[in-house]
Amino acid sequence: MSVRVTLVAAARSSSLLAERFDDDRPLDLAGWQGVRHAAHALVPLSSAELRYCSPTPRCRETGEALGLFPMAQPALRDCDMGRWRGFTLSEVTAREPAAVDAWFADPRSAPHGGEPLLAFIGRIGSWLDTRPADDGGTIVAVAEPAVVRAALVYALRLPPATYWAVDVRPLSTVTLTGLSGHWSLRLDAAA
Repeated sequence: MSVRVTLVAAARSSSLLAERFDDDRPLDLAGWQGVRHAAHALVPLSSAELRYCSPTPRCRETGEALGLFPMAQPALRDCDMGRWRGFTLSEVTAREPAAVDAWFADPRSAPHGGEPLLAFIGRIGSWLDTRPADDGGTIVAVAEPAVVRAALVYALRLPPATYWAVDVRPLSTVTLTGLSGHWSLRLDAAA
């Protein structure tokens, strides 16, 4: 018994340099344009038996624009960034450079008062491991890029520091196949 979980990174809600921690803004114009441009390749995901999304406006809007009409999953929420919520990385680095260094260096630290990276990866992994494992079952989830990175780190049993080396672009997809604790990365050929 195995399941196939395709993760779709949400379309953007701001320029890369303006991204904020725990950003809950809706899609911006470029995000909507990106969804329209990518829809032809992503619409087939609507045949998935189960369709989920992170509970942010941009994830819901991305999923709905793709015809997925996903159900929001609280477990797929972005990492809780505590007092850094709403700020950009450059703003936080200017105010708390030592705290940012500690956050990057130790996955168990939470200098922002929120969720440590290790706990975040574990939470996303727990969600992944509790997906129904009907043979041939398919799931699609539109999620924040951070959630996609955490899922990859967990599923492939990578060191937590690998999280920082994974670049997840808007509307990119990754598919994991397997079942609880035994995941494989699936790369599909271009259509």
